[in-house]
Amino acid sequence: MPSGVLPLSTTEDAGAKGGLVSLVIGKVNEHIRANRLAVDDLLPSEGTFAERFGVSRVVMREAFRSLAAMGIIDVGSGRRARVSAIDSNVLGAMIDHAVHVEQISIQQIYDLRRTLEARTVTLAAIRRSESEADMILRLSHVMRDDFRDADKVMEHDIAFHHAITAAARNPSFSLVLGGFEKVMRQTWPIGWRSRASDALRLESIESHEEIARAIKVSDPQAAQVAMAEHFDKSVKALVSAGLI
Repeated sequence: MPSGVLPLSTTEDAGAKGGLVSLVIGKVNEHIRANRLAVDDLLPSEGTFAERFGVSRVVMREAFRSLAAMGIIDVGSGRRARVSAIDSNVLGAMIDHAVHVEQISIQQIYDLRRTLEARTVTLAAIRRSESEADMILRLSHVMRDDFRDADKVMEHDIAFHHAITAAARNPSFSLVLGGFEKVMRQTWPIGWRSRASDALRLESIESHEEIARAIKVSDPQAAQVAMAEHFDKSVKALVSAGLI
């Protein structure tokens, strides 16, 4: 048997099959790294890998499906598998699951977001381009323009935080923030409704405008302070709603 080839499974019962799938997943990852494959680079076919590793096509197919579910490869219909770009939806599904089975609380997520976004807004104030600063400022203004439409305000709000993270020039921050989006979409309407008056809702929008202005004038300290105050107000709204 060639070096590095996995042993054939003759029975492929549930346990043996599951173990083989895990081993094959590791072997595919090794192939990607050993060959220094980049995003969109093609992988060998399922059949080629199955022969190389000494496993059935059934095992190989399950391994490919698992790798695709993890966002490591893309197995679009009718074409060869490719190396995937990072996808925050995978992390988002994990975080959403963790919240619903009470492994992570909303309070803990907001603690983490507050810490991360204090850093991203600082970097954004330093690294942003003029067009990015203008976009962030515009998003804060359209939140006010669409004040009476909560759904639109939420979309602008989410886009606002993504724009700041993108301007920080660190894709790891974008990945993690994107992973929070499912939870954000669930908690945002609750926080908005818990602000009992237009004045309190406008106060939230004003905090976004303050953050945007600090980024526009390249003041990282002011941006960080404004972001921290924004999160404090958001947490207060969620506490009022009984969510945390």
